[in-house]
Amino acid sequence: MSTESRWDRRAIRAGSLVSLVFAVPFSVAARLVAGDDASGGRATVATLLALGAAVGFLLGAGVAAWHQEQRTPLSHGILTAGLAYAIPQFVLVVVKVARGGDVRWSGVIFNLTVALAMGVFGGFLGSSMRSKGVLPGGRR
Repeated sequence: MSTESRWDRRAIRAGSLVSLVFAVPFSVAARLVAGDDASGGRATVATLLALGAAVGFLLGAGVAAWHQEQRTPLSHGILTAGLAYAIPQFVLVVVKVARGGDVRWSGVIFNLTVALAMGVFGGFLGSSMRSKGVLPGGRR
């Protein structure tokens, strides 16, 4: 039995940290700005912040796909973006439920879909960089 894992944990950790640094603050800010009634200028700001979060997931997924050594950049990008979204989201849902708030599951699922789509694009981005010979840390 092989002890080698299908997943490059260092790459996933690096990509997840990038996503957490860039995507989570934008996600939280978008949620705070939108509040319960996002209309007019608030809706525009919330949308721009949500786009910033999507770019954060794209960057993190791209980093994981670029750094992975298993020759599976797409799956590394998707897993990284999914984890980087799901773990903080789980904490936020638990806190909201503990406070007696309502969870908008349609929003959670929609945002997960966006994060996973960014994982796909990030996987392609990392794969493209590797195929062009641009490797992380000066590796050849």
